[in-house]
Amino acid sequence: MAHRVIATNRSMVILSNGSGGCKEHPLAENIAKYLGQNCSSTFSKESDLSSEEDQGSRCGEAHVEITESVRGRDVFVIQNNGEASANDSLMEMLITAYACKTSSASRIIAVIPYMHYSRQSSMQKRGCVVAKLMAKLLAKSGICHILTLDLQHKEIHGFFDMPLDNLRASPVIINYIKHQIEDYTNAVIVANGPATVRRANSYAQRLKLKLAVIHGNTMSDLDLEDGRTSPPPEPILTRTRATLSASMSGSALSQIMNLVGDVSGRIAIIVDNFIDEVESIVSAARFLKEQGAYKVYATATHGILSDPELLEDSPIEEVIVTNTLATKKQCCSKIKTLDISTILGEAIRRIHHGESMAYMFTNILSED
Repeated sequence: MAHRVIATNRSMVILSNGSGGCKEHPLAENIAKYLGQNCSSTFSKESDLSSEEDQGSRCGEAHVEITESVRGRDVFVIQNNGEASANDSLMEMLITAYACKTSSASRIIAVIPYMHYSRQSSMQKRGCVVAKLMAKLLAKSGICHILTLDLQHKEIHGFFDMPLDNLRASPVIINYIKHQIEDYTNAVIVANGPATVRRANSYAQRLKLKLAVIHGNTMSDLDLEDGRTSPPPEPILTRTRATLSASMSGSALSQIMNLVGDVSGRIAIIVDNFIDEVESIVSAARFLKEQGAYKVYATATHGILSDPELLEDSPIEEVIVTNTLATKKQCCSKIKTLDISTILGEAIRRIHHGESMAYMFTNILSED
C-alpha cells in the first residue's frame, strides 16, 4: 500500500497496551514501523512502582503510566493480546484510555485486533449480552473510535455509540493461498458449519473455486437443557453442564457429519473466523480425508488454538492464522502466522489524516 503524506494539525502517538510492551508485542512494533513512528509502552513493571503501588500490582491490579505527553494528540492504543487473559487485556485497555483522556489527548482510538467477548452478542439462557456491556465500558473510558478485525457477529456495530471499523484479514489470507499453496486451483473452499457459509463463499468467489459445507458437527451449548422448564424440575436435580453432559450418551452429544459438495481428489481449505478448540478442526480434517481430499488446510483470522499440540499428528497440512493473537508456534510446527500490521497501519494512517476508509474494503464482498 502506498503512503500519501497529508498535512495535519495533530501529531500521532502509538501506545502498546499490555505488560509486555513493544518488545514483546511485534504487531504493535510492526504497525509503528509502517507509520514511521516510535512505539511506546504503557504498562509499568513492578520495579518502577512506589511501595503503595507495588502492593496493588502484587494483588493483580494493572498500573498504567504513559511515558510521553499525549496532550492535544491522536493516541492509538494497540491492545496486546498476548499471554494476558481476556479480562486483563480489557482492563488494561480501559485504564490506558482513561489515562489518555485525563491527560487531555485530542482523540483516543482503540486498535483491538481481536475483540474479547464479541462472541457473546446475544442473550443465552440466564446470562446477559456481554458485548453490549463491553461497548459501554469502552465508550465511558474515553475511546472515540475503534479499529478491529473480523468480528464474529457484525450486529455488534449497533452496540457502540462511536465509529467502529471492522476490517478484514481475508486479503492477506487469500494472497497466501494463491502464492504458497501449490495447485490451489485444484482446491475446494470448505465452510466448517452453516454459520461460516457466507464467509467461505466470499473466499470461493475471489479465488474462483468451488464451495463445500460440513454440516452436523457437534451439539452446541444452546441445545443442552438448562432447567428452564415448566413446571420447574425437582429441587434435588440441580445439575451443572458437566453432570448433564456426563449423563448423556456420546451419540446424543455428537451428530453424524455430512458434506454438501465434493472434495474427492482435491485440496480442502477449511475457512473459519476463529479456531478455538483444535479438536473440532482436527475432526473436520479427518472427515474431509475420508471423503477423498488429498490435502487439508485450515484458515482463520483469529487463532485461539486451545490444545495446539493436537495438530502435530493430525491430517492438517497447515493451520493459517493471523497475528491478532499470540500464536503458539513452539507447540506445533504446522501453525503459520500471517502479519496484518500493514492493514492496521494503513487504517490508522487514514483515520489520523481524515481520509476515506473505503479503500480498506476494496474487493471485499458483503458476505466477508
